[in-house]
Amino acid sequence: MYFCVVIQINTAYRQNLEPTFKRLQEKVMLLNAARPLPNIALQSIREALLIEWTYNSNSIEGNTLSLRETQMVLQEGITIKGKSLREHFEAKNHEFAINYLYSLIKKNYKLSSKDILSLHALVLRSIEDEFAGRLRNAGVRISGANFVPPNARKVSQLLDDLVSFVNINPLQLNSIELAAVFHHQFVWIHPFFDGNGRTVRLAMNLLLMRDGFPPAIILKNDRKKYYEALNQANNGSYYKLMLLMCQAVERSLNIYLSALPDTDADYEIISNIVKEPDIPYGQEYISLLARQGKIDAHKEGRNWFTTKKAVIDYINSRTRKRS
Repeated sequence: MYFCVVIQINTAYRQNLEPTFKRLQEKVMLLNAARPLPNIALQSIREALLIEWTYNSNSIEGNTLSLRETQMVLQEGITIKGKSLREHFEAKNHEFAINYLYSLIKKNYKLSSKDILSLHALVLRSIEDEFAGRLRNAGVRISGANFVPPNARKVSQLLDDLVSFVNINPLQLNSIELAAVFHHQFVWIHPFFDGNGRTVRLAMNLLLMRDGFPPAIILKNDRKKYYEALNQANNGSYYKLMLLMCQAVERSLNIYLSALPDTDADYEIISNIVKEPDIPYGQEYISLLARQGKIDAHKEGRNWFTTKKAVIDYINSRTRKRS
């Protein structure tokens, strides 16, 4: 019998997100057709994303290292004055976990509870060794959450059932849907005393990357939106979590596609796009379209970036619908 997630998924979000799913699938097909990428470009992107991934995931959990400080710890081996030893370990541990994750990815990869435990062991290495790589054996409560995680006695079976669910995929969810559902249900199970967030943000990318997607990074600036999306998913509404996942995936795809030699993608901050004389929309409206996933766009910090072509394509699609 499969995990109870089967009867909890409300797919009403698809009505709004189907065009976004299609656009992302087309991008990943374009990226995979261009492989193998130039090694120097691939290495540069991987290193940059590793630092961003580590910084954002740790910051969501309260780590105070800045992006630049995270880079100094990881690439230069520098100890940052005024920052705790734990924060330094969190950065290095996350780097080790990402490198381990890359070693797992291969064609037809199947997620396993063992791999999840190994990722968790790396996340908490030298921080909480007594809990690293071990399921919780007592109850927990999550501050700010609208649910109480299941009894510790059920955790092992629930995690195994969730792994079986994503490997079999009985609902035939697409890669992004599957990663988002896995992410939410993992957080609901809350299998560990500590390190659940960092572990699930690693493990969900095993599901995306095995299908050719680059890693999706939940941004620190979206922390509030992220927690609200998880709480809404607890009530059966997956729209906001799916949208957030799409935005994270699109950002990484755009970074990779922009590195291709023959790319024509020219992403600009929206405040520049609206200055073009043939763009009839204002900055606020185009930003809304970006936030809703209706145009090709991605977020850097607090700013949205898109292309003039993406806005023109949206205008033309609206015109076709009216005619």
